[in-house]
Amino acid sequence: MIRVAVNGYNVIGRRVADAVSAQKDMELVGVAKTRPDYKAVIALKKGYKVFAADEKGRRSFQEFGMACSGLSRDMVELSDIVVDATPDEVGVANKAMYSELGKNAIFQGGEEPDIAGLSFVAQCNYEKARGHKFVRVVSCNTTTLCRVLNALDQSFGVEKARVVIARRAADPDEFKKGPIDAVVLDPATIPSHHGPDVNTVLPHFPVISMALKIPTTHMHLHSLIVTVKDKSVNDSKVIDKLRKTPRLMFVDSGKDGFKSTANVIDYARELGRPRNDLYESVVWKDSIKAIDNEIYFFMAVDQEAIVIPENIDAIRAMMGKESREQSMKMTDKSLGITAPAL
Repeated sequence: MIRVAVNGYNVIGRRVADAVSAQKDMELVGVAKTRPDYKAVIALKKGYKVFAADEKGRRSFQEFGMACSGLSRDMVELSDIVVDATPDEVGVANKAMYSELGKNAIFQGGEEPDIAGLSFVAQCNYEKARGHKFVRVVSCNTTTLCRVLNALDQSFGVEKARVVIARRAADPDEFKKGPIDAVVLDPATIPSHHGPDVNTVLPHFPVISMALKIPTTHMHLHSLIVTVKDKSVNDSKVIDKLRKTPRLMFVDSGKDGFKSTANVIDYARELGRPRNDLYESVVWKDSIKAIDNEIYFFMAVDQEAIVIPENIDAIRAMMGKESREQSMKMTDKSLGITAPAL
């Protein structure tokens, strides 16, 4: 059994902890939190050991009368590998502790690429993670772009990709963030960080990205134009390739009634997914259009969930367990991922 510690228990950490607990070859050592809030209560009810991030946090747990199994350092010492799901830029400080204790660690996409030796997306570079002490699972937008661009590159040879990302303004539980009645350029300069981040995984073709924030909390929406080398590409070939791509879901605005991202989230809810999570990249099949050697389509991504299977696969890859195909199969089965779902 691979002993896994989860440092940070918010949007990503909660989901990773549940996913680790669902794996037959992994054991969740515990989760670390800064304070004893309702999320800590839920973790304890699930049977997870909860550790305090620091001494101040431990005192808060004691004052609150809540069980605390020690400090995050104690948790890390008990583990084989750590998934660091702390807020952006906190992972840099934690890395020193992991190095001191000789522990492998996985960081999230909010950290800069140079925090680790590899930026990771399972179906793109699983094998390269073997032997790495530190790996960075890229962000939600980068993950979904890598999945589809890698698939298209394998079949048609990508020359370049252009993407406009309409980003959710905040996660559902973030009540202090906006905008409420505005579209915010994020940023106005081009490219946004997303394209260069894709190139940390797929470096051999340019990705030009633009991003803006819109007043919604569920999902990002991508508009893609992908130029390929294959002049014979057509709609049917693209659909056939994407249909066979792991962790991708087709939806249709006409036949299936998916008119918006709200319908996609509602579908996840009806599937009975925990927290309405969608781990798949969601492509509108009826938006796919090949004109000359350019491919156009719309794609949505659940920013809270899409990187969860990548974290699980990264654990196995770094620990030298299972092939890419076997790991992805195990992960997908445990999370209820079937592609295409429709």
